[in-house]
Amino acid sequence: MSLGKLMGQNFIEYASYVIKDRAIPDISDGFKPVQRRILHSLFEKDDGRFNKVANIVGHCMQYHPHGDASIYAALVNLANKEYFIEKQGNFGNIFTGDAPSAARYIECRLTPLAREVLFNKDLTKYVDSYDGRNKEPLCLPVKLPVSLLIGAEGIAVGMATKILPHNFCELLEGQIKILQNEEVEPLPDFLQGGSMDVTEYNQGNGKVRVRAVIDIKGPKCLVIRQVPYGTTTESIINSIDNAAKRGKIKISQVNDYTAEQIEIEIIPARGVSAEEIKLALYAFTDCEVSISPNLIIIKDDKPHQISAKETLKYYTHQLKNLLEAELYFSLQKNEEKQHEKTLIQIFIENRIYKEIEEQKSYENVQRAVFDGVNRFRHLLERDVTNDDVEKLLQIQIKKISRFDIEKNKKELAEIQKNIHTINRNLKNISNYTIAYLKKILDKYGPFYQRRTKIETFDLVDAKKVALANIKVRYDKKKGYLGTEVNEGESINVTDFDRLLYIDLEGKYTVTGVPKKKFIGENLLYVNKFDKNILFNLIYKDLQSKLSYCKRFKIEKFILDKEYQLFEAGSKIQVFSLKRQFKVKVTYRPKKRLKIKTEVLDFSDQLVKGVTSKGNRVSSKEITHITLCFEKHIQETI
Repeated sequence: MSLGKLMGQNFIEYASYVIKDRAIPDISDGFKPVQRRILHSLFEKDDGRFNKVANIVGHCMQYHPHGDASIYAALVNLANKEYFIEKQGNFGNIFTGDAPSAARYIECRLTPLAREVLFNKDLTKYVDSYDGRNKEPLCLPVKLPVSLLIGAEGIAVGMATKILPHNFCELLEGQIKILQNEEVEPLPDFLQGGSMDVTEYNQGNGKVRVRAVIDIKGPKCLVIRQVPYGTTTESIINSIDNAAKRGKIKISQVNDYTAEQIEIEIIPARGVSAEEIKLALYAFTDCEVSISPNLIIIKDDKPHQISAKETLKYYTHQLKNLLEAELYFSLQKNEEKQHEKTLIQIFIENRIYKEIEEQKSYENVQRAVFDGVNRFRHLLERDVTNDDVEKLLQIQIKKISRFDIEKNKKELAEIQKNIHTINRNLKNISNYTIAYLKKILDKYGPFYQRRTKIETFDLVDAKKVALANIKVRYDKKKGYLGTEVNEGESINVTDFDRLLYIDLEGKYTVTGVPKKKFIGENLLYVNKFDKNILFNLIYKDLQSKLSYCKRFKIEKFILDKEYQLFEAGSKIQVFSLKRQFKVKVTYRPKKRLKIKTEVLDFSDQLVKGVTSKGNRVSSKEITHITLCFEKHIQETI
């Protein structure tokens, strides 16, 4: 084999392994292999008491070939989901980001919920472990939509999954609706609480915006009570400090009083209201985060991208099949128990054991019992086997002498009642599944109420809440513009602002906020760009000697591209920003010219595009123009 083919084959095998056996959970039980092995280890070690995490990690290493560190990290993460592993000791803090204690100091065990819904040896298929010394479950017979319940994150080769956790009660209620042929829409729920906007959730493959819960405590104090999913109090405080250093928000101090409950106190700077700071926190810090889920899961041994609704329907169908399989196993056990008790009753009640006293060989003894019992075949559910005969022959005389026929009949009646109930449930498996879900809801639902509030909130416009605390200056003598220019009048801007400058030749450019940029000395106008500003301009075509008036707004541009307000070979005569545009014009003296000066009002002239030529002011040549009434940025040129 060539090196290229060898590398290609090995890479495909590696990629397949990482996708299927490391990073992406399997839809069958919703667990990654390491999580499944941890729970199987806890089940094997389960005696009702807490076990050292170090012991569980060590036990799990006989199934998981990737070392104790990965097992320990996965166990802590799974325990902090609060569904399947009960904790004792310091398992870290998902709210503050504090690390857990070492494995030798903390303990864990399965929760009652885990024991009830995750395990059933009769329905579990086992495969050899990586070294062939042990057997591990191929998948657990889970009765909950685990992948949606606990969520998952994983980076594989060429793909990644990010499944958000959902609410326990809502998922089970959704399964009931599915069984009743109703529509469902599963929505995320986070242990950290907070509030979220799921407008763009798109069933697990869109976007979710999550916010911290911030209370305004008086005019000069804000308190963060809950943090968004994926953040901690430490990361929130760091993001607030960074925003304050960059001048995005004005605060005087941040105090962290978090103990059992999150409490981060923020004091605004003097002159800044708490409401303004609240909006700025959502705009410039981790108090609002955007999460992009990607529901990729292993299904039929291949990765698939599916919706949360499809996933929940799959688990509902699987639950129905599991409960049906359990009922069949229970039916077989009850029928077998009925057969055994009926057989024993026939054997003792009809004194068949007396018929073996005169037999001289063991074969004859077996034959005598077999023939004796078969006389009552019509009372049995199935044919008598050699194993049945052996069990009868092993009954002690003591048990025969104390056999209570009435008690045995009552037990048989109870078994028959159970068989009848099981058969009824098998015929109405959907109703039985709904009853099962309601039982789990009643038992465990009160412990897992929704923590994240669902609401629709407006997107905070960072441009509107940004502080205009950046000073930009234009040095007329040197022709420089920027934040590092020390001469000239300052313009207060934000990081989001753009600057517009127009020179005396009618050229204009829109630029970002520069540190120091040369833009020339012959500027007519420089200020923050605003598409709503109305510009009034009269310019003279030097070739025709005629003047034109144009009123326009600059609304579209390419950053740092130079544009022309009029054709080259023209000269600006007057420029104004006022909506009332009235000028006094002076005409070039000529023979028979009766009107030498007059006042013209262009306030009602239509506002056109920046590329328009404008309207002709007069058929006469204008030599001088002044603005009437008010003093403007540039009265005459």
